[in-house]
This record gives sequence, structure tokens and C-alpha cells, in this order.
Amino acid sequence: MLSGFLEVFLETIRDVFPIATILVVFQFVILRRRPPNPRAIAIGFGYVLVGLTLFLLGLQHALFPVGRLMAEQLTHPELLGTAEAALAADWHDYGWVYAFAFSIGFSTTIAEPALIAVAIKASELSAGSVSAWGLRIAVAIGVAIGITLGVFRIVIGAPIHWFIVVGYVVVVIQTMFAPRSIVPIAYDSGGVTTSTVTVPIVTALGLGLAETIPGRNPLIDGFGLIAFASLFPIMAVMAYSQITGRRNGNEEKTQPEPGGKSAIDSNNTGVQK
Repeated sequence: MLSGFLEVFLETIRDVFPIATILVVFQFVILRRRPPNPRAIAIGFGYVLVGLTLFLLGLQHALFPVGRLMAEQLTHPELLGTAEAALAADWHDYGWVYAFAFSIGFSTTIAEPALIAVAIKASELSAGSVSAWGLRIAVAIGVAIGITLGVFRIVIGAPIHWFIVVGYVVVVIQTMFAPRSIVPIAYDSGGVTTSTVTVPIVTALGLGLAETIPGRNPLIDGFGLIAFASLFPIMAVMAYSQITGRRNGNEEKTQPEPGGKSAIDSNNTGVQK
């Protein structure tokens, strides 16, 4: 176990070394300034190396095996209700697979640290007009729907490019009608969801399904769920913004005026006069 930790730790140092080199070169050669607290920076850099090492070990020994095991169990003939192998199952027999994909997509996205950071900043800069929790829930629902649709694609063995092309056509149409202030946040939300928590579990699920469903190729069918997890949050956030904007507009129209009449009533009265 110790040798495995040291091996991954050395690989992490090798991977992080180019980033550290660029930072040092720009700090001392280009900017020509000494960092204000080099000791704290060095300690924090050590924390990063240890944290990345432990995270990679956790992926190898926990998340990837659990994801594949869940995929194998969910596609077992007994759970599918087929007497023979899963080859005899139809796409509608994989109901528990779809339910698990939706649940795991929603839960991992809600816990995604990058999404939490973006949601908090968006709420602060918009003076509360963009709700942090509303944004997180909208993105989580988008990821859940996207992963469920991606799992459905693996089950039926359909080409991935048709789903992606149609999805981005919808995104382009939504962009034309969505509020300008929400469009950049929506596009960034699609990227921050595919981070430390979501990617390992979703990738393991896709590979596990492609390995257990007969006739599927893990290299061709096992990958691609991350693309769905990046695309559908964009749709969900812009749809959330359009729905809340329309609802707020309706509330403003029906809000009573100081005289006791609503804006709609006063308009109607004016027309009658």
C-alpha cells in the first residue's frame, strides 16, 4: 500500500511540475517580484500534491470499481426480468439503470465543488438575482437528464453524434431567446459540472454498462457520458432563467398599485375610459 502511494505521489509530482515551473518563471523572471509568503505557498503546494495523490488512489480503489460493479448488478438478468442473458432484454427493461443514472447524476452534481464556487460567485455578483441553490439544482437536473439519455444511448447502441448535434441546435436556439446575463453562466455551468466528483463515477458507469451489455464496445460506447453531462446543464440553466424571468414578469404585472388596483386592472380601466 505504501509503495502504491509513493508511486502515485511521484507521478503526481511529475504531472504538476510543469504548472509549478510556469508559475515560478512568470513570478521571478517576468514579474521579478518575490511572493509575499513563500513558506505558506510551499506548504499549500505540498497539500495539493498529497490531496491529488489520495484522490487518484481513491479513484483506483473505490470509485471506478464501485461504478463498474453497480453497472454489472443493474444489468443482471434477474433484475432485468429476463431468463437468459441480458441479450434478450429490451431497452425498456433497463428501468433501474435509468433511475440509477438520474440519481447519481443529480447527487454528484449537487456535491461538485466547482459548481458550488461558481454558484456562490454568480449569486454575489448578481446581487441575489441569480440564486445559488436555484442554479445548482438546475444544473444538477440538467446533468441527471443528460446522463440518463447517455445511458439510454448505450443501451440501444445509437451513434453519439446525432444526440450531440441535436442538443447543440437546441442550445443555439435557447441562446437567442435567453437573457444575456445568464448565457455565460449557463455555458460555464456545463463545464464546471465535469470535475472531480462527477467525472470518475460517470465514466465508471459508462464503461461498466458497455462491458456488461452484449454487443457494446467499451471504447466506442463506454465513453461519451461526459459530453451529455456538459451539454444538458446549459439547456437547464437557460430554461430555468427563462421560466423564472417569465414568472417574475407575471408577478410584476399583477402586483397591486398604491391605489389598491393591480397593474392589469388599471390598464383595463384606462382602456374602458
